Amino acid sequence: MNQLGLPLALNTKMLWRNFSGDKNQQIIEFLANLFGQLSASVVYVYGGKSSGKTHLLQGCAFEALERSPRVVYLDFAQEMPDGILNGLEDNDWICIDNVNRLDENQQQELFDLYNRAAHTSVKLIVSGPVLPSELTLLKDLKTRLSLATIFCLESPDDKSKKDIIQQQMNERNLKIDRKIYDYLFKYYSRDLTDLLSAIDQLDEASLQQKNNITIPLIKQVLDI
Repeated sequence: MNQLGLPLALNTKMLWRNFSGDKNQQIIEFLANLFGQLSASVVYVYGGKSSGKTHLLQGCAFEALERSPRVVYLDFAQEMPDGILNGLEDNDWICIDNVNRLDENQQQELFDLYNRAAHTSVKLIVSGPVLPSELTLLKDLKTRLSLATIFCLESPDDKSKKDIIQQQMNERNLKIDRKIYDYLFKYYSRDLTDLLSAIDQLDEASLQQKNNITIPLIKQVLDI
């Protein structure tokens, strides 16, 4: 994967096949259809915290890698050097996560990349927390992003969050009482990112202690 030498590892759990939400499946169908198109395309997806933006874009990168090695995924929630976006239009797919975190130089780079990409067949997928018009970015860049095909991600409800966690448990061949989820939701957090991080910690602790994930273990590991 072309990542310009940066250690941006993709999470193998963030695949399209385990992306939740009926409305979100429509977004995946739209993106999947782009693989058969020769013209350039720009897609902007937005949603609140834990709505699945990173999952969607990393899943997109995985799908693109099955067809071409010329794929870039960059998450600007991590520190990125200026110049990182220069020359990327030679790739087939470019996934820019957390566009709201770009500094002013990087915003100009993305604006220039957008203009150069229009003359190629590259697919540019960008994510942010709000509509382009509501971002604190350079005016010209906001205008360009407003011209993209725009989708709003559907945030998962509590049932969907539990299903997502259960799916991850199944992939690890772990069995966990659904009452554990209710306890985490009530006493720890309802945020999906926080919950998945907690599950990782609990999984590691249960392996070290050779015990099942129980409420006493949760209290011990998460300091509840």
